[in-house]
Amino acid sequence: MAQRAQPISGSAGAVAGSFVIAAVLAAFVGIALRAEPGAGLGPAEWQAVRFTVVQAALSALISVLLAVPLARALARRQMPGRRMLITLLGAPFILPVIVAVLGLLAIFGRNGWVNLALDALGLPTVSIYGLHGVVLAHVFFNLPLATRLLLQGWQSIPAERFRLAAQLDLPPWMVFRSLEMPMLLRILPGAAALIFVICLTSFAVALTLGGGPRATTIELAIYQAFRFDFDLAKAAWLSVVQLVLAGGAAGIALWMIPQIPLTGGLDRPVRRWDAKGGGQRVLDVLAILLGSAFLLLPLVSVALSGLAGLEAVPASVWRSAGVSLWVAGLSVCVLLILALPLAGWIATRARGSVEAIGLLGLSASPLMIGTGWFILINPIADPVSLSLPVTAVVNALMALPFALRILVPVLRETLDSQGRLCLTLGMQGWAAWVWVLLPRARPQIGFAAGLTGALSVGDLGVIALFADPDRTTLPLQMYRLMGAYQTEAAAGAALILLSMALAIFWLCDKGGRYSAHA
Repeated sequence: MAQRAQPISGSAGAVAGSFVIAAVLAAFVGIALRAEPGAGLGPAEWQAVRFTVVQAALSALISVLLAVPLARALARRQMPGRRMLITLLGAPFILPVIVAVLGLLAIFGRNGWVNLALDALGLPTVSIYGLHGVVLAHVFFNLPLATRLLLQGWQSIPAERFRLAAQLDLPPWMVFRSLEMPMLLRILPGAAALIFVICLTSFAVALTLGGGPRATTIELAIYQAFRFDFDLAKAAWLSVVQLVLAGGAAGIALWMIPQIPLTGGLDRPVRRWDAKGGGQRVLDVLAILLGSAFLLLPLVSVALSGLAGLEAVPASVWRSAGVSLWVAGLSVCVLLILALPLAGWIATRARGSVEAIGLLGLSASPLMIGTGWFILINPIADPVSLSLPVTAVVNALMALPFALRILVPVLRETLDSQGRLCLTLGMQGWAAWVWVLLPRARPQIGFAAGLTGALSVGDLGVIALFADPDRTTLPLQMYRLMGAYQTEAAAGAALILLSMALAIFWLCDKGGRYSAHA
C-alpha cells in the first residue's frame, strides 16, 4: 500500500506527528533540566514505583479474568435489552474518574451499601482505601474495555464452526478448548497489556483512594513533590521513571493489542447449541447479573445522591462547569487537528511504522508532560495563566492513541477501495478529504470526538498542577468540595459532571452518525 500513489499526501500528517513528538520531547527536556544527577530517588519514591507496578499488574489481571465469563455470557445469550446493556457497559470508560470514585465510595465506602449490609449481619466491615481500593476502582474502569475487546473476539469466530461443533455433538468444555481458547490466547495478552499501561498512569484514583504513603503511585508522588514540596528535581526524576515504565509497557502493548475495532460487530449473536444446558444458562445469567451490578450500581448511587444534592451546589460549581466545557471543546478541536492528518498519514503507510507516534499519549503521562512544560514555561511566563490551554492540549494528546485506533481502520479501508478511483478522477489532497474520506469516516470522527470530549471534561490531572483559584475545572472543584466534607454539594456536582460527560459523548457520536454514509 505504501508503494503505490495515494490521493492524499502525508505532509500534514508528518507535521501533526512532529508536533506530538515535539510536545513530548519538550516535556522531557524540561524534566532533564531539573533532574540533578546526584539527587536520585529515596526509599519512599521507590516504594511508589513498586506500588505502581503491583497495582497495575493486579488491575490488568483481575480485569481480564473477570471479563472472560462476562463477555462469554453476553456473546452466547440472546435476551431483551442485550444491546442496551452492552452500551451501558461502556459508560465507565468515559465516566469522569472523580465521579466514579464517589459512586464506588457510596457502594464500598465506610458508610456504603456493602458495609451497611455487613454491619447488619454482624460481620466485620471493609475499607476501600489502600491497594485493594485502587485495584477495585481500576477494575471498575477497565472491565468494560476488556469485555468489549473479548466480545469482538467471540464475534470473530465464524458461526459455521459452532454449527460444526454442534453436529459433532462436542461437549461444552471441548467447544471452549477447541474454538474459544485459541481466541482468548490471541486477545487476552494484548487487552491485559493495554489495561496495564492505562493503570500505570492513573492519578485521580490514587489521589482519592490511595490511603497513605504505602499506597502512593508515581503520578501521585509527582503531584506531591510538585504541589506540596515544590521539589522540581524529585518530580523530574519521578517523571523519568514514569516515562521509562509507561513507555516500555506501551511499546510492548503496541505489538500485543489485537487488531479489533473498538466499535461495531456486537449486534449479531451467534447461535450456540453448546450453551443450552441448565448449568450453562445459570452460570451465564449469574455472570451478567454480577457484572452489571458491579458496573451499574455506582452510577445509580451517583444519580440518586446527586439529585438530592443539587440544591446544595454553590455557584462556583456552575462556573467550573462552564470552564470544563470550554476545555473539553478546545481538546476536541486540538484532537481533530492532530488525529485526522496523522490517521491519514498512517493509513497510507505500512502497518506498524509511524503508528507508534500516536502511542506517545499512553507512554507519556499527563503529569509528566505537565511537569516538563511547567519547568520550561515558568521562567518566561506565569504557568497558572496558561493552565486551561495546557490542560486542553494535554487531554488531546492523551486521547490521541484511542482516536487513531478508531480512525485509521476506516481511512485505510477507504483508501484501499476508493484510492485508485480518486486518482483517476484527479481528486487529490483537500478534495479527496472533503468528498471521499471525511464522509466515509464521519461516524468514527464523531465517536472519537465524543470520547475525547467526555474524557477531557472529567479529567483531574494537569489542572491539579496548574490550578488557578479563580478558574478551575469541575472535577477539581468537586475534589475540593469532597476535601471540605461538603458531601451533598459534591454529590450534586458529580451528577452535573456525569450528565455533561454523557451528553458530550452522545451529541458527538450521534452527530457523526446523522445522515452519514458509513
